[in-house]
Amino acid sequence: MASYVVVGTQWGDEGKGKIIDVLAHKADYVVRFQGGNNAGHTVVVDGEKFVLHLLPSGMLHGNGKCVIGPGVVIDPKVLLHELSTLEAKGAKVDHLFISDRAHLIMPYHVKLDIVKEEARGNNKIGTTKRGIGPCYADKIARCGIRAVDLLDMETFGKKLKINLDEKNELFTKIYNTEAMSYDEIMADFTEYSNLLKHRIADFIPEINEALDSGKIVMFEGAQAMMLDINFGTYPYVTSSSPTAGGVTTGVGVAPSKIDRVIGVMKAYTTRVGEGPFITELNDETGEKLRAIGSEFGATTGRPRRCGWLDGVVGKYAVIINGLTDVVVTKIDVLSGMDELKICVGYEIDGKVLTTIPAAIEMTEKAVPVYETLPGWSEDITGMREYDELPENCKKYVARMEEIIGCEITMISVGPDRTQNIFRKEF
Repeated sequence: MASYVVVGTQWGDEGKGKIIDVLAHKADYVVRFQGGNNAGHTVVVDGEKFVLHLLPSGMLHGNGKCVIGPGVVIDPKVLLHELSTLEAKGAKVDHLFISDRAHLIMPYHVKLDIVKEEARGNNKIGTTKRGIGPCYADKIARCGIRAVDLLDMETFGKKLKINLDEKNELFTKIYNTEAMSYDEIMADFTEYSNLLKHRIADFIPEINEALDSGKIVMFEGAQAMMLDINFGTYPYVTSSSPTAGGVTTGVGVAPSKIDRVIGVMKAYTTRVGEGPFITELNDETGEKLRAIGSEFGATTGRPRRCGWLDGVVGKYAVIINGLTDVVVTKIDVLSGMDELKICVGYEIDGKVLTTIPAAIEMTEKAVPVYETLPGWSEDITGMREYDELPENCKKYVARMEEIIGCEITMISVGPDRTQNIFRKEF
């Protein structure tokens, strides 16, 4: 296979960063196709933890090119900070490149994100306040500023003036806050231009040529299926498409060039922020999952909401993404539990559904329909072969496969890049 897509199948935080890192050592290219620095991918190498927000998770191998694609929104200040942090740790960073079509998160996007979320009061969405939504909004409104504009600061300045005049009207007249300075933003972005312009280019031809010649290209998403702008728990979603379809629009490659779609699925379910979460456990079990699984957001540090595995969401992810493989993560966290539950349906107004309702009002009143399976007590973090796993663990994996309708080809049994069981070659 020449091309892989790695996507999240739940609400994010499934461990995509680790899986991409594990698979990226073979890749000639690792391409991020959507999202911004509202996402965090954690990679553990020899016990040292790296948290990446904008940089593709393949950065730590340093083998192939890492590209931030057209579908990503970039905060240059954050990107430069990440690069300098990696460089300080001795990591290679000269293989990172930026699509000239990627949109830039401007300071007014961040400020607008903050004031709008505060104005929502009890109706807040749970945004990370990083400016991602307002940046995507400007992109769709056709007034965004792109990486290519950093190559011509005269053009950049003209676009900044038009945008800032409009945003300052909102800040002063609608949100009763201070206007932002054109000169300060222009000075900062002139510096960003000098530091980043050697990385900016059109990578659409190069990536397509690499695919056509049989090179290995890995496409990496942020967030996950249930945060997709089209298919997630709208409006409690992100502003882009983290599904496999996002690769086509977020990189510029045809669907026919995608060979393998790998969905990363946590053995239980977590969610950060607002919105319905049908299998959520607001009890001792939920606290136990959070504590053992270290369930705190890589970007915000917020405690994640924890619950049992949602098989309805898993099946939905397989269908929407066309998954060829599922990688299960954090199954080691379930060791020591007497029994485990998997949600196989939603009861809404006396009717059981096995699909995801579009209306958030329906989802909010859904009650999970569970199957109960026996747990296991053994520590599985040192196991590397499937046959070594406890019988009840294997039964749990087998039932997951049946419910979601996809083969589980890799099982992660710990955070380090070496703690994996492979059931099929990647």
